[in-house]
Amino acid sequence: MVSRVKDYIRSAETKRIIFSIIILALYSVVLCFFNSNIEKTPLINSEGKTYAKAEVVEIINENAAEAGERAGSQKVLLEIKSGQYKGERLEAYSTDGYLYGADSEVGMTVMAVISESNGEKVVSVGGVYRGGAVVLILVLFLLSIWIIGGRKGLLAVISLVFTLVTIVGLFLPMIYRGVSPFLSAVISCVITTAVCMPLIGGMSKKTAASIFASVAGVIIAGILAFLFGKLTDVSGYNVSEIDELMFIAANTDIQVGELLFAGILIASMGAVMDVAMSVVTAVEEIHIKNPEMSARELFVSGMKVGNDTMGTMSNTLILAFVGSSINTLVTIYAYDYPMMYTMNLYSTCIEIIRGISGSMGVVFAVPIAAAASSFLYGARRRSDMQAEIV
Repeated sequence: MVSRVKDYIRSAETKRIIFSIIILALYSVVLCFFNSNIEKTPLINSEGKTYAKAEVVEIINENAAEAGERAGSQKVLLEIKSGQYKGERLEAYSTDGYLYGADSEVGMTVMAVISESNGEKVVSVGGVYRGGAVVLILVLFLLSIWIIGGRKGLLAVISLVFTLVTIVGLFLPMIYRGVSPFLSAVISCVITTAVCMPLIGGMSKKTAASIFASVAGVIIAGILAFLFGKLTDVSGYNVSEIDELMFIAANTDIQVGELLFAGILIASMGAVMDVAMSVVTAVEEIHIKNPEMSARELFVSGMKVGNDTMGTMSNTLILAFVGSSINTLVTIYAYDYPMMYTMNLYSTCIEIIRGISGSMGVVFAVPIAAAASSFLYGARRRSDMQAEIV
């Protein structure tokens, strides 16, 4: 038993896991230092306002009516479960709308919004408390990867956490500091790819080729999105959230116009990495089974594998973007807008640009991955042939 534990600790994957955790910890510390001097401009007056977890202990009165969905207002008594008012019982108003408030019931856990001014507290129910459920969902997801994937799964979890840390700790702060969102997305994608792929696959020719193909594919997707935007006269200023974004831009250094294209880079990164790794892995396996194959033959074989992967991953990206815009599609279908009008809507053009540019990044990643891997694995045969000639 002891020897098995020692073998487990000494294994290459276990050492990689330990090394990865150390790298993730150091990376997080560096980003915390990087963001320590950011001073955010207050966009709303939050003085005296706090948020707390609370439990509904009594329905004092209500003015609610059944209208398909229960709607109306309630006066409730809350027991605060967190924050500076923990333990206090406060009266609150709860408006049950589609986006805000909650249909409060005794025993329900809610998010309380407490505003205090001159000793007076005004309390409202912001909505159902979902923090615990969200954490549970995330834990189940990460545990599923770990349990099913074993040590490889744990490495995948670490790489996923690294990606999230990069987006939250590097990408968003860079944008807030006034750095070009497109450039911020490129830097974030390069760092994420250059770190996550070695975590999962180790340092090898396969990893090097995958990194090169992934970065190239993502950058191509971003450039095409930018060109398609110019062609259709669409930019980040034409998104549905533009009013809020313009208010933010007026008070910060954020460059709103490039956010759309930066988002496309981030969204396409996962699919491009998947395709690149699949093609390079296939070329590596073919090379191992037949090391005499030339670089050209390896490239052709890689393209055959990539063609199948390319189709499925393009579908994945397109369907992901379609799913995210299903409300817009239902609205267009229900109102029966003419095709000419539909094709000229900003929302339609934006979703088409997102889907097509991301898919084209996947498409171009296939030949790049096949070429890079065939060049690296075919290099040995070229050197052997040169040695024989000499």
